[in-house]
Amino acid sequence: MIFNYQKWKGSLLADQEKYQKASPYPHIVFDDFLEEKAAEKTLAVFPKIKEEGWIHYVHVNEKKHGLNKLDLIPEYIRDGLIAELNSKKFIAYLEALTGISNLIPDTTIEGGGIHQSERGGYLNIHADFTVHPHKKTWRRRVNVLVYLNKGWEASYGGDLELWEKDMSACKVTIAPIFNRIAIFNTDEDSYHGFPEPITCPEGETRKSIALYYFTEEKPGAFKRRSTNYKARPDDGLKSVFIWLDKKMIALYSWLKGLLGINDDFISKVLHLFSRKKE
Repeated sequence: MIFNYQKWKGSLLADQEKYQKASPYPHIVFDDFLEEKAAEKTLAVFPKIKEEGWIHYVHVNEKKHGLNKLDLIPEYIRDGLIAELNSKKFIAYLEALTGISNLIPDTTIEGGGIHQSERGGYLNIHADFTVHPHKKTWRRRVNVLVYLNKGWEASYGGDLELWEKDMSACKVTIAPIFNRIAIFNTDEDSYHGFPEPITCPEGETRKSIALYYFTEEKPGAFKRRSTNYKARPDDGLKSVFIWLDKKMIALYSWLKGLLGINDDFISKVLHLFSRKKE
């Protein structure tokens, strides 16, 4: 068993209220969310960062690595954990929790899947892209993040930060500890990230699995927008580079949707450039 429905349905009514009334936007955090054996096995087969198949998100606004090629993801994670969290049964639970009907799982895990950040990795505060890159009527609605960092110390940093909608302050911090899950709405102003470089020991990484859920909407019912990175109040000159990088990403996202390309090529270019700078 990966997810104990009976256990979590027992607290569903209380969790619904907690989620939907949460500030700065609807969210909830659960510990020991997966069954212990499932979490342990997922960590045991969690892959190391490699060249083949990995997307290297290395630019001004982030420094992390991702794997969303299903054929390269370990079988237990792909056919076990990811399949379970994309199943009709889990979607029904997620709809009840969030109050959002007709959720659609992204079985292609575009932009999601396995994420890792090495020492020095970070992800600037942002609101997620609003439309699936290859499904123009799919509006992004909910994120599910599963953390798998055993023995993660507070001094390493890497807490997920949830910011006020006006970007005036960080409202909530969530440590990425083992078998903790964060679920939250992905509205146009659901700002989050972990902007300070993590300081975990060399050879250790901040590990997570990210799954995204959408709803089908009528054309023109919502605005298409790429990831919207935001500067914090004390970012100073850095805010200029955050804005410029955001505009470049928006251009790339537009081309990606227009041409139907994936992230492989640009990932290799960015990774090669970053290695030359080191």
